[in-house]
Amino acid sequence: MADQIAVVGGVDTHTDFHQAAVIDTIGRHLATAPFPTTPDGYRRLLEWMRLHGDVLAVGVEGTGAYGSELARFLRVNEVTVVDVDRPDRKARRANGKSDPVDAYAAATAVLSGRAHGRPKTRDGIVEAIRSLRVVRRSAIKSRTQTINQIRTLVASAPAEVRERLRSLPTHQLIAQLARSRPGADLADPTCAVRTALRRLACRYQHLTQEIADAELDPLVAQAAPGLVDLIGIGTETAAQLLITAGDNPDRLKSEASFAHLCGAAPISASSGRTNRHRLNRGGDRQANHALHTIALVRMRYDPRTRLYVARRTAEGMSKKDIFRCLKRFIAREVYKHLTSMNIPRLHLLQAT
Repeated sequence: MADQIAVVGGVDTHTDFHQAAVIDTIGRHLATAPFPTTPDGYRRLLEWMRLHGDVLAVGVEGTGAYGSELARFLRVNEVTVVDVDRPDRKARRANGKSDPVDAYAAATAVLSGRAHGRPKTRDGIVEAIRSLRVVRRSAIKSRTQTINQIRTLVASAPAEVRERLRSLPTHQLIAQLARSRPGADLADPTCAVRTALRRLACRYQHLTQEIADAELDPLVAQAAPGLVDLIGIGTETAAQLLITAGDNPDRLKSEASFAHLCGAAPISASSGRTNRHRLNRGGDRQANHALHTIALVRMRYDPRTRLYVARRTAEGMSKKDIFRCLKRFIAREVYKHLTSMNIPRLHLLQAT
């Protein structure tokens, strides 16, 4: 009977549909089928899997992207969800590439134990921080692009425009351009460049106001009050580290696993008589950048860090190795704060 069989599911996620597959506990392929990415499609997918037996777990590719809503639905229905990486190139060359093949590969990865990661729940205050930070980060990038465009236009503008603007600092340049009156004859190159500069300056001011909006500050302070109090950690870096850990940092087994996730775990680079470690090029690069920023701030303003850098430099350690050690220390400190606090869920915040 089907209800006496234990099965493992696998899902290859896409924008409009998910390809699901089911295998038994000895790895035999039982069935595969596509389902639409709608609430009804998720319900049908789970019912279809349960028709083949007792679902032990479901491996889902992309639980942080296309598969995020499916992962939420399965957790609500008390199904164990395992985060599965896509097959590497060697496996793709050996087994081919298709949606059913990838779905079966996800189920097999769960059954073999190769995939065992717990996906982020993505249903709490950290998910709200992630959504708001997407807007803020894009505004920062757009503002940088805007000031670069202004500087380029000033450098190539007619002399009467260039000479008045080229030596001004950014804040004075923006203020002067925003209140300028370029004229109405756009056929004149001088008038046209003045109009373009004024519009870019107004855009720069709008983006600055958008970046300065304090929507993230109270959320980050509420989610991690002890984290933002640490030296060198502000709202931006704290938000990124929270996003990396997610609403359930307890899924990370140790501070070493968090350091590895942030690309701050040391990698052995010893050979012969040389005994050393090198920087980790893997992990979440945005989290690694946040750790790097914190290390830079501490190297300038934290007396304890400055003494450490001076001591290690005197010992002959390179700047790259010093940064590696500092980021590892910071990752350990951050992890202790993340696991010592109870990150509230968003629905609890809304209820209050």
